[in-house]
Amino acid sequence: MSPIKFVRYQSPLKLRLQERRVLLLVGDFITVTIAFLLALYLWSLEDVYLVFSTNLFRQIPGWFYLLPVFFLILISGLYDVRRAADADETLRGIAFAAIISLVAYMGIYFISQTALPRRGVAYFFAGAVVFTLMWRISYIRIFTAPQFLRRVMLVGGGETGQIILRIIKEITPEPFNLVGIIDDDPSKIGKNIEGYSVLCDSRRMLQIITEFGITDLIVAISGRMQGTMFQALLDAQEMGVDITRMPVAYEELLGRVPIRYLEADWILRSFVDQMRANVYYELAKRIVDILGAVFGLLILLPMSPFIAAAIVLDSGFPIFYTQVRMGKGGQLYKILKFRTMTQNAEPDGQPKWAEENDSRATRVGLILRKTHLDEWPQFLNVLRGEMSLVGPRAERPELVEWFQQHVPFYRARLLVKPGITGWAQVNQQYAASIPETIEKLEYDLYYIKRRNLLTDVNVLLRTPATVLGLRGR
Repeated sequence: MSPIKFVRYQSPLKLRLQERRVLLLVGDFITVTIAFLLALYLWSLEDVYLVFSTNLFRQIPGWFYLLPVFFLILISGLYDVRRAADADETLRGIAFAAIISLVAYMGIYFISQTALPRRGVAYFFAGAVVFTLMWRISYIRIFTAPQFLRRVMLVGGGETGQIILRIIKEITPEPFNLVGIIDDDPSKIGKNIEGYSVLCDSRRMLQIITEFGITDLIVAISGRMQGTMFQALLDAQEMGVDITRMPVAYEELLGRVPIRYLEADWILRSFVDQMRANVYYELAKRIVDILGAVFGLLILLPMSPFIAAAIVLDSGFPIFYTQVRMGKGGQLYKILKFRTMTQNAEPDGQPKWAEENDSRATRVGLILRKTHLDEWPQFLNVLRGEMSLVGPRAERPELVEWFQQHVPFYRARLLVKPGITGWAQVNQQYAASIPETIEKLEYDLYYIKRRNLLTDVNVLLRTPATVLGLRGR
């Protein structure tokens, strides 16, 4: 049998997920740069002394150059490829950036003792919103169109394959064009699984790849793989097809680790090997923690008297609340927060999950929890080294012990310090059930496995949107 010649139309616009993130960042950078230059030009037209030249760049205040960076920070949540492909999410994200920009500028305007270039700032933010919106809508129309999506085949239609199929069906818009399934089980050939057809076995894989212009294969075989399938996958890779294992695809699509679908020894074979962080990262993280904690406490100091007065007037003393939490390696420490619940909120001493609009919370407490202001005293825990700015949410020892019995790999989240904010917090609200706790743990383990300074910065940049979006309980 002569080898199949692989001829495939590979559009340069059929980008992988990481390539799409880079494209979004480059496009946003170009749009805010255009808005910045246009703002300077329009500003210069209003003043004969401000000529649009190199002299103008020397005359404008230094902080004006930070406006493009500030705007990119505000829309950082839109670098999630799934959100970026959703028109409604895009509109909400850009509208949020516009509103926060206006509020921030108005605040600076009223407390500043010097004149501010109001029109120059207004020109920039108007241009940034319009140009970014135009670019993002263009991105959605082009890169979510079927002809620009990567063409994918799933290898394995068993239980593991069905899991990834259900995930793909739940994602809107679809992340890629799933053509069908390849499986060596003769009883599955021609059948329909989760809405997708089983087209062939491994013997016809290369032919199907050529016929359908397949760019990627997702391998979802959890058991033993036949020799013919293994060889077909090697041949496909030589042909230029990208091959991804199901757990990796799961992580890329959802930003979570699939703990419910992996073997019991996975945490030793994969997770522990990949979660190690080098000493330079740990040092840099600690420096960032200290600087961030000091900055947070400086902001908290002028706010504290007003928060304290509100708590006392609403429900009396105490103002602060301490509780034992479990930190890195199972070490116990006392977390510090503003009190948000009534006294003796747990009269039986049994810990309870936080609920939406928790009945145990006071009126002021509900506001503090919604805005996450109750968490700010934890910057003292960060300074003491008990917590970090970014990490899994700290839990009570009783809950940790209970979760260990019901949630697989739960104790793995104790491999790092708990954080004030974290990957799970910016991607999911508080967990109030076992399934939600498992999902939250998947986010936590994804962070632990892939943590680095870039991930930490990403979480910190997305946290204001979470806080200002009033997503707390």
